Amino acid sequence: MMRTLISWNVNGLRAVARKGFLPWVAESSPDILCLQETKAHPGQLAAELTNIEGYHASFAYPERPGYSGVALFSREEPQRVETSLPGASTADEGRVLIATYPWARLYTIYFPNGKQSPERLAYKLAFYEDFLSAVKTDMEAGRHVVVCGDVNTAHTALDIARPKENEQVSGFLPEERAWLDRFAEAGLVDTFRLFTPEGGNYTWWDYKTRARERNVGWRIDYFYVDTPLAGRVRASDILGDVYGSDHCPIRLILDI
Repeated sequence: MMRTLISWNVNGLRAVARKGFLPWVAESSPDILCLQETKAHPGQLAAELTNIEGYHASFAYPERPGYSGVALFSREEPQRVETSLPGASTADEGRVLIATYPWARLYTIYFPNGKQSPERLAYKLAFYEDFLSAVKTDMEAGRHVVVCGDVNTAHTALDIARPKENEQVSGFLPEERAWLDRFAEAGLVDTFRLFTPEGGNYTWWDYKTRARERNVGWRIDYFYVDTPLAGRVRASDILGDVYGSDHCPIRLILDI
């Protein structure tokens, strides 16, 4: 069965709702839609956003208003939905939804940004540790995993327009990129690279410098699958013509 999954850091669900979000959902019609940085509790959202016709909705959010948050809209009702990483040592900031289906465990995650301070960088790296531990547990138990979201790190020089200028900037630090190496070593496949080996393809652009107009961007949004599931990936691409956020959506098509 073909399943289309879309992941998008919307940089505020209420904000993107004013920019044609619901018509876009109706037109693109994914089987599963994963959102990051929703910046809203469900009680702050209009009913049309919490009850999109044809979808089961799940939300994770922190106590702090206007911060973080992830959401999942799924045509197929998940067997179970969790809002934290199992066994995590990092504080819950409304960054995680894990949906269990008969065919896979789906992680939609808004990974931390490490730019604010050394303490936040340390939190980000500890979060990576917690995430990888949880995913490895699933894979070692023989479960398929699909991971999507804003990873907040560009993996290689192909994933960033100006690698030299950003070598000392969080999001492209060697210690952050090494974690994405560890994801690969653990058996997580960056599905976009199954189809597109070249650079120049980005998912985030700085608003302030109007970087999107010049395609001076970063590829920091990813779909990963476990290695056995990679053979069932039929497409993985970037929906760069979709606007409304400083990120654009990414898409995965699975035959499972």
